[in-house]
Amino acid sequence: MFLINILLVDDHKLFAKSLAIALEEYEEIEEFHYITQLLDLPEMIKSKKIDIVLMDINLGKLSTDDGLSIARGLKKNAPDAKIIMLTGYDLPVYKYEARQMGASGFLNKNISPDQLVDALLAVNQNQTCFPAEEALIIEELTSMEKKILSLVSIGKKRRDIAAELYISERTLSNHLQHIYEKLDVDSSVEAVTKAIQMGYLAPLF
Repeated sequence: MFLINILLVDDHKLFAKSLAIALEEYEEIEEFHYITQLLDLPEMIKSKKIDIVLMDINLGKLSTDDGLSIARGLKKNAPDAKIIMLTGYDLPVYKYEARQMGASGFLNKNISPDQLVDALLAVNQNQTCFPAEEALIIEELTSMEKKILSLVSIGKKRRDIAAELYISERTLSNHLQHIYEKLDVDSSVEAVTKAIQMGYLAPLF
């Protein structure tokens, strides 16, 4: 039997404790660790001989960066690191970005302990665990298109957006048309709504 050492990167202590208790029942899990300081992440992975890192996306007070950015940096420094994004932010863009940066999987926090352990065992054997719907994203929005959508979502007028981005209104219209085509929508309202659903934009409150 292959025993697995797990490291959770998450800002919710209650979730970490609950997961630790749940995994105690599984003999496949040798050790479960929970990190509270991201500065300790590379050293802990090495010193504790971590096999798989479970990374949340929204890290709250742990970091001003999101979990995807942290994971991306970790993969650059340690390409062989196995990382599974374990999050409640189950959005298509996040799944797409996780695969693009080399994560080994993407799981929703609502997963059962049995399903989680099955996924951990699979990833430990160099398999991946991504939900099928992550393949729905065909063409990613560019950074400029994301910025335009962000400005549209807060109600800025086209002429003001064009001025802020130092582009002409015709160029802005071209960008918006590309956004509509990529998101398969017909208006800015539909584009913002779908961008929120997919994870390109934070929900509007």
